[in-house]
Amino acid sequence: MALEVNGARGEVALKVGGVDLVIAATMAGLAAVSTRLECKSLADLFVRLSGVEPAATMAAIELLTVRGDKFAAVAALKLKDFSACSEAFALALGHHFDGEPKNDEAAPAAAE
Repeated sequence: MALEVNGARGEVALKVGGVDLVIAATMAGLAAVSTRLECKSLADLFVRLSGVEPAATMAAIELLTVRGDKFAAVAALKLKDFSACSEAFALALGHHFDGEPKNDEAAPAAAE
């Protein structure tokens, strides 16, 4: 049974080894993954997650999961799951870069 996902909060569904998860790229989670992997920049972290480096993938599943059995998912992780992981990580990270819709019409008026 798939878990409920709140896309407005940046949550993303992910199935790993038959285990349903919901991940979110929270700042605390990203900091924990970055620290564990000794990343030197956000770009480094993004490359390691999107490139599905095994250590990065396992750390992200453990530290970015907000619902679901993350330990069962890590134990069941197979190479065939890496594509889905890469897509889910990119979607979760993208939530931070998309931001809120901008009010471009009001921006020039405020600058005057």
